[in-house]
Amino acid sequence: MKMSSSILCASLLALVPSALAMDSKTAALLRQSLQAQGGEQALRAIENIQWQAVGYRNALEQSERPEGPYITEFDSISVIHDFAHYRASEKMEATNYPIERDETATVMNGGVVMYVAGTAKMAGTPQMLEVEREREALSPERLLLTALKSPDAHTEPDITMQSVHQNVVVFTLDGAPVRVYLNADTHLPTAVDYSGPLARSGYWAFLGDVTQRTYYGFWWLAKGGIHLPLQWNITSNDLPSQMVMIRKLEINVPVDDSQFSIPPDVQARFNPDAPVRTYDQIPLGLPNEPAKEIAPGVIFIPGRWNVTLVKQADGVVVIEAPISSGYSAKVIEEAKRRFPGIPIKAVITTSDSWPHLAGIREYVADGIPVYALDRNRPILERIIEMPYTSRPDLQQRAPRKPIFNLISGKVSLGNGPNRIEIYPIHGETSERQMMVYFPEYRLLYGSDPFQQLPDGSFFYPQTVSELMEAVQHNHLNVQRFFMMHIGPASWGDLSKALEKAKESDSPTGILM
Repeated sequence: MKMSSSILCASLLALVPSALAMDSKTAALLRQSLQAQGGEQALRAIENIQWQAVGYRNALEQSERPEGPYITEFDSISVIHDFAHYRASEKMEATNYPIERDETATVMNGGVVMYVAGTAKMAGTPQMLEVEREREALSPERLLLTALKSPDAHTEPDITMQSVHQNVVVFTLDGAPVRVYLNADTHLPTAVDYSGPLARSGYWAFLGDVTQRTYYGFWWLAKGGIHLPLQWNITSNDLPSQMVMIRKLEINVPVDDSQFSIPPDVQARFNPDAPVRTYDQIPLGLPNEPAKEIAPGVIFIPGRWNVTLVKQADGVVVIEAPISSGYSAKVIEEAKRRFPGIPIKAVITTSDSWPHLAGIREYVADGIPVYALDRNRPILERIIEMPYTSRPDLQQRAPRKPIFNLISGKVSLGNGPNRIEIYPIHGETSERQMMVYFPEYRLLYGSDPFQQLPDGSFFYPQTVSELMEAVQHNHLNVQRFFMMHIGPASWGDLSKALEKAKESDSPTGILM
């Protein structure tokens, strides 16, 4: 089994309990907290811990409104941390009612990590391995031990949190600060802040500097006199992200070795020295589906997130700023390549969902005016003003104020045959999305209120009806449409989808 030298060193370091470089005040505070949690010896004696939990995650990346309430994902989680053998298994069943249920898993065995989606088993990345190591190091049963062995651990001034006096201990993990808040009465951890790779994984990868805070609650006296929190409430950049409630907890019971099995072919594909992959490095478009002109001067670039370039007499308009600053830089470069000497006059972001605006900072830094729904100003400003010191982009290096054109009603942009009109959809579910209409071509860009399923149907009918009602309300004569995840299609297909939806009860309770 492969193990890089850095991971091996980290594993060996985890066995060292000393805190020789730590000041006596910090060491005494941590040992006091370890004693309150059941004793340092008892915590070090945990060879493995297994737990099952239920909870929910707020789909902040797909929110209908930045301030909440949020679309909710319901989670069932099963975790095994086998500290004695450097192994971990984490399984997740995520359900988005009434739409779908996804089953995923991450298995770490020594220096190899595997990711499982449904029945597909894939080699993980060194970054996933790093995140799994951090999960173990910052778990409630290991947090204080991790702090105790950190040579730079130190105290900061006390604060008040949850109306309770808190002692504060700070140390570094993987180059990022960890801040532990210790209840001054009980000496148990109230919360922990972290700003490293674990905090920036998944959806949060595009948000620059992210601080994840985990609040601990519902403390439980477990086997061996160890106190552990059964409820975790997690925020990211002060937004309510996730809640986990442990319903079953086992310490030092026999583990099933099959839970850590990684097939030889997956092990062979794992590269411990693979370079870090970020959203900035994703190539523009799709290699097997080149960009195409869907109307004269209207260039549709298909991809996991479709982008469109519109050539007008006085400049190019870009529709959507997806995924990252680096991806937007590629779009800007492509516009300059296709239309040399013609400036980009505007970028239109049509939704508050992150695939539509995650790259907006690059346009702001280039001084390109931003057209957006007026209701989306707060979330755009939050992204534009966020520090990116961990991964500096152009806006971090040379910040500029955005040039906003905020839209509350019909706005026309440009002249001639490629003139476009922008309209808010103002639907109940699509309340923060806009549509872009090309009158000359009877062509509509419908943002992202619904998607097309593999069988050709559209999901889901409610938002199909909202887009159609917005078109009717604004007296638009649409013949073709396209969207963030749908290529050019006949407008009549949507009418057929609505009529079909009206013929049967829905939802059926059967998840995809």
